[in-house]
Amino acid sequence: MSGVLNAIYSAWNQIVYAVSNLRILDILDILVIAFIIYKAIGFLRTSRAGQLFKGILILLAVYVISIWWDLVTLKWLLSKVVDAAIIAAVVIFQPELRRILEKVGRTKFGRGQLFDGSASDIEKNIEDVSKAVGMMQEKRIGALIVFERTTQLGDIINTGTTLDAESSVSMINNVFFPKSPLHDGAVIIREGRIYAAGCILPLTQREDLSSQLGTRHRAAIGMTENSDAVVLVVSEETGTISLVQNGQITRNYSAVSAAAELQSLLLNPEENEKSFSLSALFKKVFKKNGKEDEE
Repeated sequence: MSGVLNAIYSAWNQIVYAVSNLRILDILDILVIAFIIYKAIGFLRTSRAGQLFKGILILLAVYVISIWWDLVTLKWLLSKVVDAAIIAAVVIFQPELRRILEKVGRTKFGRGQLFDGSASDIEKNIEDVSKAVGMMQEKRIGALIVFERTTQLGDIINTGTTLDAESSVSMINNVFFPKSPLHDGAVIIREGRIYAAGCILPLTQREDLSSQLGTRHRAAIGMTENSDAVVLVVSEETGTISLVQNGQITRNYSAVSAAAELQSLLLNPEENEKSFSLSALFKKVFKKNGKEDEE
């Protein structure tokens, strides 16, 4: 009993000593590490990396048990796995590590000017897009429109057809007209111009999405997970207009409200990124009981 009390007393003295000698830089150090751990946990919970990480933890636990119980063969086998763990982790988590680095690069420290095009060109493009999607909403025509921001989408553009055309309502409607050659892919908007059409977007690998979200919505989410683009989606089944940014989807826009949100996101990005995230959260929490449309 006295041994336990001595251990507690010793631990308490160490805590008191550490607190009494705590510096401002130590507090900053703790806060930075806490923030990194918090972000890492959130990232693991919303990606496939979470399941892989759990598998690694189980292997490490088995390795520790094999050492305690002196299981020679198992210990030897797992030791070889542990030796190659760093290289294996880089290979296994390559997509996730790329996403993390891209997000770091999209912080305000790594940002330059958002667009080279003038604000008037962007405003005109938003107006044209909103009018076009309003028509497509009425006619139940599916659409997928990507607004490029600081992340260059050259690899996505290469999967489609380069147009580099001036923005117009008729051009957008013609691209997405059923049975037209380019209607199945995405349109890329660059600097207020219709830069490419028929482009193929990466699908999200998230497993927590509703099974009723179709290919267009999953492609929109996947695109925003890998870039800072804003994506507008029109559902072919219900005509529902949705906006996606940073992997978050908000739905049930009208043509007018979508235009207002696009102006806010594209012309005042730094002021409105957080508000978009909050609106997505509130819509998710207080969403109606209706079924989500299926592509």
